[in-house]
Amino acid sequence: MSEVLRQLESRILIAPMAGGPSTPRLVNAAAKAGSFGFLAFGTTSVDHAQYMLAGMDSGVRYGVNLFAPQTPLEITAEISAFHQQLQRDYAVADQLPNLDYSNGWQDKLDAVVSADNPPTVVSSTFGCFSSAEISRLHEAGIEAWVTVTSIEDALSAQDAGADALVVQGPAAGGHRGTWSVEEQPSGLGLVDLIETMSLAGVNAQLVASGGVRTADDARELLKLPRVKAVSCGSAFLLADEAGTSEFNRTLLQAGGRSVATRAFSGRVARGLETEFIRGHHDDVPAMYPLLNSLLAPLRQENDPRVAYCLVGEDVDKIGQGSVADILAQLRG
Repeated sequence: MSEVLRQLESRILIAPMAGGPSTPRLVNAAAKAGSFGFLAFGTTSVDHAQYMLAGMDSGVRYGVNLFAPQTPLEITAEISAFHQQLQRDYAVADQLPNLDYSNGWQDKLDAVVSADNPPTVVSSTFGCFSSAEISRLHEAGIEAWVTVTSIEDALSAQDAGADALVVQGPAAGGHRGTWSVEEQPSGLGLVDLIETMSLAGVNAQLVASGGVRTADDARELLKLPRVKAVSCGSAFLLADEAGTSEFNRTLLQAGGRSVATRAFSGRVARGLETEFIRGHHDDVPAMYPLLNSLLAPLRQENDPRVAYCLVGEDVDKIGQGSVADILAQLRG
């Protein structure tokens, strides 16, 4: 039983958004407006994670999201061939980088547990905590939530002792939270996914995530079995307090088509369609995070061909203003 979910002032939560949008300013503003937000530690360094922890206001209840460790990729003939194509078409690096597939998991867990002002929730994406890690979090007074996209993962996380499950549907922006890079996520809609989980014996408390744009969207999800809160990420990308880059703010304000593909990173993710996405929507192998690293120099120069603007469906419905303003609209 999640005490955090039981004590919520608002049942609209602000999801973690890796890569910049989830700043301490955003999460502090969420708390001041009666909500509960998450810092996103998935792609950040341990040093920057500690910097963000130090930026949280005293006494604020908040969460932190971590990316689970990944099995190192086997460099297959398919990956090598795609790398060669990228060299020809986009002049990427000749050598594949040596990457740390741990996502800094253990060091970030250590930083969270030892923080002067620790979070009240740590959530995982791309995998589940071990039972021992959940016990360690509980000893520090921290709840463990797990992102799931399938019945099998939901049952596994429940058995491990997770305090709540964040059920992510296909309309969500960002990466789908499958537990392996190779897995092709289910296209089952969020409502059907939650209802199916209930029939399959998932009895944990649930947070519904993906595609929420209006108060009506939130109300409908909150009627579903065991759903105690709704998590919104893309809805806050244009918030005044978000760390969304000016380049991505411009892209979002211009609008466009949101698509789900491996062509953003080598792992299924949803974001704004680009020239690169149109050309490689279906032919990118499971090569996360290698593709990110290869395209990073171009993206750092804001090359529009390979823009990396992850966002959910209905881009034109994303509001602007303060966190408090957007929350008020979602609460209805």
